[in-house]
Amino acid sequence: MSSNISKFSLSLVAASILAAPLAFAGDSEVASGISKALSESKVDLSFRARYEGVDQDGIDDRADALTVLSRMTINTGSFNGFSLGLEVDNVSALVDNYNSTSNGNTEYPLVVDPTGTEVNQGFVKYNNDGFTATVGRQRILHNNQRFVGGVGWRQNEQTYDGARIQYKVSDAVSLDYSYVENINNIKEQNVDGDFHLANAAFKINKDHKVSAFAYLLDYDSMSNAGNSTDTFGALYNGKFGPVGVNASYATQSDAGDSPLNYSADYINLEASTKVGKVTLLGGYELLGSDNGVGFKTPLATLHKFQGFADKFLGTPSEGMEDIYVTVKGAVSGVKLSATYHDLSSDVGGLDWGNELDLTAAYSISKNYNVLVKFANYSAGDDATVTDTNKLWLQLAAKF
Repeated sequence: MSSNISKFSLSLVAASILAAPLAFAGDSEVASGISKALSESKVDLSFRARYEGVDQDGIDDRADALTVLSRMTINTGSFNGFSLGLEVDNVSALVDNYNSTSNGNTEYPLVVDPTGTEVNQGFVKYNNDGFTATVGRQRILHNNQRFVGGVGWRQNEQTYDGARIQYKVSDAVSLDYSYVENINNIKEQNVDGDFHLANAAFKINKDHKVSAFAYLLDYDSMSNAGNSTDTFGALYNGKFGPVGVNASYATQSDAGDSPLNYSADYINLEASTKVGKVTLLGGYELLGSDNGVGFKTPLATLHKFQGFADKFLGTPSEGMEDIYVTVKGAVSGVKLSATYHDLSSDVGGLDWGNELDLTAAYSISKNYNVLVKFANYSAGDDATVTDTNKLWLQLAAKF
């Protein structure tokens, strides 16, 4: 596979959007239907301005990033079940004292928000009687995004080029399969390969749901070959009176042209309950290790897991155990949350350190909201992972 295929696919989608009113100009009924679908198009605009400051031991200069994400999203109405979608993003830096991985500012800590304009989504969709097929560049989010996500926290979102089929068999059963040939990642890189993403969900009743998933990843580039993996697992979400429970298990082995040879397990157990207006949550997550290789989740929304400081975006070769506790609630309309992570290895008894994450979010109106986040990571046994403080101030608007 190559990025040329992806570019051709997106060009085809864009051409379809532009040419649709003319395609059936000779057929008044068809032309009228297309015109009606286009007239029912919905245009959304959103803006997200964010300051991110990073103070990291071992790097003399502090990172100061002030970036703005501007997004325009167009979704047409439906004609005979077909519709079109186009989403264009621009990321600009008002203050660029940070290392985006592509701006050359390597003297600063990382803030992976490269600037530029790109097509974030561009697709043709067919929807009819519980069946949906989407072809083109699109957003794919599975379950809690632990294995397949969009990394929506970053200003440049991760989206996927390929074909997705979703089918709601009944109120209780739904199926979801995607074939992806290119990943448009948060670094504005095109990552080619053959990626099969499958998920099946079964709703037992209103309080209990199970999902099974399979993710078969085969990367084209040898530089990414170590991420070629076969992962199979299941997820349970349930409620027992006042106690909510999430549990997940997966097994993973090398695949494709991977130079590695391993088989590792993933386990997540989580329970939550409310005490008055305060929610208490505790959890345990294991990304196992085998033959010197840690369990991999290259397509995940990693910012959600193991701490906001993003110190472990790749699982260490000794694996990772995360014991975490969260307390959250609201005061005068301000949503507050505090999470503590205790991080250690799966093998070797290593201390990976600990982290405290704090958030405060407030909706000014239905169109505007503000967010403050802070992460304090204290290093453990790995000398290459150093003490880090991160602060975010964010204003978002949508219209």
